Amino acid sequence: MNDKMDFVKILNIDLNNERRDDFLAAFCEGFLVPVNVDMLMKMQNDKIFWNVCQSAEYRVCDSQILMYSSRFLNTSIVEKISGSDFFPEFCQYHRSNPQIKIFLLGAKDGVAETVRRRLNEKIGREIIVHAHSPSFGFEKDEIECEKIVELINNSSATVLAVGVGAPKQELWISKYRRELTNVKMFMAIGATIDFEAGNVKRAPEWMSRSGLEWLYRLMSEPRRLWKRYLIDDMPFIILLLKQKFGLYANPHKDLRK
Repeated sequence: MNDKMDFVKILNIDLNNERRDDFLAAFCEGFLVPVNVDMLMKMQNDKIFWNVCQSAEYRVCDSQILMYSSRFLNTSIVEKISGSDFFPEFCQYHRSNPQIKIFLLGAKDGVAETVRRRLNEKIGREIIVHAHSPSFGFEKDEIECEKIVELINNSSATVLAVGVGAPKQELWISKYRRELTNVKMFMAIGATIDFEAGNVKRAPEWMSRSGLEWLYRLMSEPRRLWKRYLIDDMPFIILLLKQKFGLYANPHKDLRK
């Protein structure tokens, strides 16, 4: 981890404040967590999740809304580094680096393998050495988790990218990273595998730049996402106002293990 990096605090999490190109060059080991509004709201009530994210070596801004929020707090984040953009850029950046070998974990059966083939063809080498789609609820099955650990350790991978949604992916990486003897870099990448496979369409660029990606996703999957965006995440506005006026208190202060 680069001790010279700047940080911006939004609610109870410190975000690395770095340009994407600089971060690509700096990220050579450790655990990367892209953070969005929904994750911040989950951290208000989940001490374990907050501990895991705050203790990760890198936490970057994965939300245009957080970009606007940082400006509102007069501590501007210089650039958004979303996991869905960063992962393919990471592959391109390391296309000629034989030390970078990725294990891709996540998505429904066969989807990760499809992405492995497509990205390897695009990059021009076997940068993704193995892809695995775990069963639903795998994180609760210790036997399956140990089999996944064995798969990763036998794959020669030096990078693990997990896309099974927050907080599941962050908690899984935190729990098992010390058992992964060859892996030096860990990435939580959310829906990136589905985006790369074309199973889920991304918001138009103008909506993403305007901070309306959440609205596009809500319109695309209203039944699944209405509660997240319209109920769970709305108190973010009140908490942000509290931070602006010095009234916000970290609910997990002095409780980090």
